[in-house]
Amino acid sequence: MNTPSSESAQGYVSDPRNDAVRVYVNGTYVARAEARVSIFDSGFVLGDGVWEGLRLVRGHIISLEAHLDRLYEGARSIALDIGITRAGMTEAIEATLSRNAMTDSVHIRLMVTRGVKTTPNQDPRFVVGGATVVIVAEYKTPKPELRERGLALFTSTFRTSPPDVFDLRLNSHSRLNLIQALIQAINAGADEALMLDPHGFVASCNSTNFFIVRNGELWTSTGRYNFKGITQANVLAAWRADGRLAQERDFTLAEVYAADEAFVTGTLGGVTPITRVDGRTIGDGRPGPLTASASALYWDTVQRLASSFGGSAERDDTAVKN
Repeated sequence: MNTPSSESAQGYVSDPRNDAVRVYVNGTYVARAEARVSIFDSGFVLGDGVWEGLRLVRGHIISLEAHLDRLYEGARSIALDIGITRAGMTEAIEATLSRNAMTDSVHIRLMVTRGVKTTPNQDPRFVVGGATVVIVAEYKTPKPELRERGLALFTSTFRTSPPDVFDLRLNSHSRLNLIQALIQAINAGADEALMLDPHGFVASCNSTNFFIVRNGELWTSTGRYNFKGITQANVLAAWRADGRLAQERDFTLAEVYAADEAFVTGTLGGVTPITRVDGRTIGDGRPGPLTASASALYWDTVQRLASSFGGSAERDDTAVKN
């Protein structure tokens, strides 16, 4: 089974157990190799749907309610009837984990589309039946080398979009502009793309939220023109709860180049250091101490939550970070 290279923020350690996972498809469980959706499905036809990525740590799904909030709010905003209550969706996720005997170091992809159409077009009135719901749970441990060396970013010419053009806070299957940005970064020899907003301020990376460290403070974007990450919010909350300063603000590439440290956050990869941007070394070119602190503070929060739900969350800095 092929896995992404270590140059990806979404890179993970190959795990042979994933070959045998059972996938939830509209209430049934099928072998990974046999999981199918119709070529007339709205998601396949035009990316019409919403999704969430979740992380299971020591028997506890991190920020499950926040993820469900975003999923159901996104579905309502595009008039998509998921057809399953929040409680029912929670049961489906937990049943998928139970079916695969999973308790730790698992990434869950929850995907919902508008459903099957009578013909491939963009008009939702051609949908027949209900929504398509797929849950894929896989063993994924972030590659430790990513945290050891950090990632290199390239600033893409593709901008993030305002909400009146395409609201990136809607966790939609449509991600073509972000994919284009990543391809541009890869072709430039970088690992991931850094993206600016329509006004030229730093917005996010193509699949993760971006932070810089300046004079002991964390800076991240306002979120007006990019996805609002749940892990991003949790890192900010953990940092502030420790009495440290963090700002959600506009900042420029020049301020990035002069930053003391930089990192990205995401459900799978956690707090991943950034050591180069556009060929420029950030700080001393190594993952910094405040990046490590942000990661540790977040993990401590996850540990407490897992313990409160009955998990024995021993610290595992290589397996889980964000």
